[in-house]
Amino acid sequence: MDPLFTYHSISEPAEGLYKEKGSRFIAYAFPVNNEEKIKEYLQQLRKKHFDARHHCYAFRLGADGKHYRANDDQEPAGSAGKPIHGQLLSFNVTNILLVVVRYFGGTKLGVGGLIQAYKAAAEDCLNHASINEYPIEKSIHCEFPYEKYNEVMKHLRDCQFRDHTQRIDEQCVLEGTIPLKNESSLIQKFERLSGLTYRIEEYQP
Repeated sequence: MDPLFTYHSISEPAEGLYKEKGSRFIAYAFPVNNEEKIKEYLQQLRKKHFDARHHCYAFRLGADGKHYRANDDQEPAGSAGKPIHGQLLSFNVTNILLVVVRYFGGTKLGVGGLIQAYKAAAEDCLNHASINEYPIEKSIHCEFPYEKYNEVMKHLRDCQFRDHTQRIDEQCVLEGTIPLKNESSLIQKFERLSGLTYRIEEYQP
């Protein structure tokens, strides 16, 4: 696929592990589309690993991955969240949360050692993950009279429309998504139809 129209993410949760001087760094990766889901996974892990010293994480959201955050959870600044985020960049994945849970082994690792440990745990997790390519989608909303229904639907199906909601009446309303690569083609088709109003926006799952 054309990289301008696709992004990479994981298809299912994955785990990884790194050990250093008695400390255990357990890594978890989850596919996510919004911050609400991220909070849910963080709460689950904090409950599961209630006795762990740190729950450090990083996430990236959106096809371009520009919405992101890195959290050190009381480790020295830049020693945990940043190397985790660095691995998300290295593997070129987005719509993902990666958490590394640390059980302290009694020996301090120093900032350099922590950076290496969190990086290695995140890398091991992503090496065990199933990474796939997905089409970037756009959200579409259109309204039109019922007599145009078949014609509108033909154009939408030709452009790989995924129907989310619809209201079929004298005035029909359709909402769904299309792949970004088909946006210009659909606009050309729609511009030739009378009685149709529509808008195409960024897709927010």
